[in-house]
Amino acid sequence: MKERKKESILMTSLRLFSKNGFHDTTIPLIAKEMKMSVGNIYNYFPSKNNLAKCAIKFASSILASTLRKINDKDISTKEKIYEFVVAYYNIIEISPEIIEYFLRVYLSNRSLFSQEGDGGFELARAFIDEVERLFEDGVKKREFREQKFFVAFSVFIGTLGGMTFLHGERVLKNRPINCAKEIADAIYRSLKV
Repeated sequence: MKERKKESILMTSLRLFSKNGFHDTTIPLIAKEMKMSVGNIYNYFPSKNNLAKCAIKFASSILASTLRKINDKDISTKEKIYEFVVAYYNIIEISPEIIEYFLRVYLSNRSLFSQEGDGGFELARAFIDEVERLFEDGVKKREFREQKFFVAFSVFIGTLGGMTFLHGERVLKNRPINCAKEIADAIYRSLKV
């Protein structure tokens, strides 16, 4: 019960942070949306910064869990990329706040999240580890060339993030999922041997 309430607070805060920004989202606003007292929110999260960091870890864990299931399959790396692109675009249609929070809040407020020694990529470690596992599998299967992790990571995430941004800004005429094959192919081609 307590874990479900914590998850509900995280999802509400992701939505509000994504909509209003970090500075305009307050604990009282989150509490009002949750129909909880401010004090009760603080029973789960000691500060707004702590809540914001936990929200990044939460979003990362959702993406990591999705990619882990795909990584565990005995299929080609090309198929894994396609399956993840489809899953990722399903996430942005069902719960866009999970991705928008990272793109709109975390990246524009990095200094807030790097305080207290656990900022940066450490907050998204679960997902980063699964992406690294995907790349290592691709190299092992001789589908990908050896390259620096962060170069490959930026190709992978940059492509997905770019489409997410365009979708959020309502620039695209079609849903991103309609482009999943082309996006997956572009990612794969840029990483392959």
